[in-house]
Amino acid sequence: MKPFLLLSKQSTALITHCLQSSESTPPHTLPKLHINRHLAREHRANPALDPSCRNAVFTQVWQCRAPRRGGCMGLLLPRRWPLSHSQWWECEFITEGIIDNGGGFRDSLSDVSEELCPSSGDVPVPLPFFVRTSNQGNSSSDTRDMYVPNPSCKDFPKYEWIGQLIGAALRSKEFLILSLPALVWKQLAGEEVSWSKDFAAVDSELVKLLEVLEGVDREAFEFMFGKELTYTVVQSNQRVVELIPNGSSTVVRYEDRKEFIRLVQKARLEESKEQIAAMRAGLLRVVPQPVLDLLTWQQLEKKVCGDPEITLAELRRFITFEDFSSNDTRIQNFLEALENFTSEDLSRFLKFVTGRSRLPVQITVYPEVANSNTSDMMPQASTCSCSFFLPNYSSAKTCEEMLRYAVYNCMSIDTDKDPWG
Repeated sequence: MKPFLLLSKQSTALITHCLQSSESTPPHTLPKLHINRHLAREHRANPALDPSCRNAVFTQVWQCRAPRRGGCMGLLLPRRWPLSHSQWWECEFITEGIIDNGGGFRDSLSDVSEELCPSSGDVPVPLPFFVRTSNQGNSSSDTRDMYVPNPSCKDFPKYEWIGQLIGAALRSKEFLILSLPALVWKQLAGEEVSWSKDFAAVDSELVKLLEVLEGVDREAFEFMFGKELTYTVVQSNQRVVELIPNGSSTVVRYEDRKEFIRLVQKARLEESKEQIAAMRAGLLRVVPQPVLDLLTWQQLEKKVCGDPEITLAELRRFITFEDFSSNDTRIQNFLEALENFTSEDLSRFLKFVTGRSRLPVQITVYPEVANSNTSDMMPQASTCSCSFFLPNYSSAKTCEEMLRYAVYNCMSIDTDKDPWG
């Protein structure tokens, strides 16, 4: 337990004080980034075609991180900006109509999150910084959506920048959704990690195998492994590494199995040590050490990533209806439609309206007035103002169908201007 957590009753006030007292002056002008998300989507579909990942949104943002020649202001690295500085850059999405008052920025941050740790296990990982845990291929695990830093990736400046983004999210109301296990969050927060408590979320099959190996008798050991078990281990990136010199040609003997287990545990626990250290270094450039001392790893994760589970009851707390009569059937149809939404569906709805996929975020629902005499139209939203414009629907069922189509198929946001003009 962290020593400061004994002050838990005062920790919230102390954290606020530490953050406020460490604030730096934000830039007077937002850097404007021109991002081509069509090229980014092509890269996501087949990352192998471009190992440099130059078309990923992450890379397009990263390339603008420093002042450009000719005096054009580039992207400033996240600093210890105040809570009120909630937008770190302004986006212009090429061929998409948008006037970015915050929605475009949030959408780009969401794209970066999705590229770093894809939410679907059926798509390739478009960036080299994180790899899927072994549990993603293990149907019996209850932690199948996690990623760990790639032990083979030595691009430490970018890991440090990821850490700065994590810190900026912590200091603000924005989210950087990274599906990382406790093993990573604990190290970012400065907590101790252990094999017994933390590694099952990464590779539960290996944890079970080592438990069997430790308790097996000699006869069973010889039957199970014979001369096949050597001093090697497979890392999360599927790379085989030797645990001792000439480990690949050294057979593990029964009487040495506990030393082998110790070496495996150490190697796997520390496989991403350098990458996590770089992330923490970036995090500490934005967040003072005392803040991390006061936070548990669970609190750190929630402040950075938000709450992954969304219920309608929870979402209702953040929805305000404006300009509707008290008995307006549009509200009734809308709420009935949302009752059939899963947590994933609600997350999609949240992103459609706000550019964020997790709570908390305030949503204002207005009646659709531009086409008030027309029924069953596609809904519209303004992510910059977190506003949803609700058309008139003939039934809750129709409302649900139109909502589902919109939240799963509308990729471009805020068509505030003609992208072809």
